Order: sequence, then structure tokens, then C-alpha cells
Amino acid sequence: MGEMFECVLFTASLSKYADPVSDILDKWGAFRSRLFREACVFHKGNYVKDLSHLGRDLNKVIIIDNSPASYTFHPDNAVPVASWFDDMSDSELLDLIPFFERLNNVDDVYDVLKEQRALG
Repeated sequence: MGEMFECVLFTASLSKYADPVSDILDKWGAFRSRLFREACVFHKGNYVKDLSHLGRDLNKVIIIDNSPASYTFHPDNAVPVASWFDDMSDSELLDLIPFFERLNNVDDVYDVLKEQRALG
């Protein structure tokens, strides 16, 4: 995915905890940058990932997250996923690869994401 997209790790975790874990998980260097809790906005008791901080055209940005509170400011950019708890057989992200490949060929992700949400 890192070859097709500009992948950014954006987590509500503190950098002192998440950065070392990210080093282990991202052994191929797919993430071009990392944003931590310090880059989130504290809003109504939750840490929200404000995608406008990326400085990118939001028509070309998606957020993949298990917490709807994290994308409160940009729900139309969201690809919701289930929470992951040490299930080594989990394949949700792998199953999404064809969908991500489809997004690579569009100028505006909103239409594709809206269509995907309508499918359920």
C-alpha cells in the first residue's frame, strides 16, 4: 500500500508509547509520517483526528479507524474497521486491499466511500 498511497500513521496514543510499537509494526517503512495524540483535538471527551492537519486535499484522503469518535470531524472520509485484539487470524485490512486499489484510481474518494457505505 505504501507504494500506491501516502500512508500516514495517525494514532490517539501518546508518541512515547506508540512510536516504539510503530517501529516494530512498520518494518517495511510504509508510513511516510506518524502523528500521535499531540496532533489530535480533544473534543467532547475524545481525541479526534483532524484530517485537515495533513495539509492534503480531503477529496483524496481516507481514514481507516475502529473508533467513530476518532473521525468525528471527517465521517465522510472514514473506512470503519473492527477493533483488533490479538487475533492473529484477523484479515480485515487484507480483505480491504481490492477496495483500496479501487480508490487509487479515483480523483474523489467521497463518491466511492458513499457507495461503499450504501452497500453496508
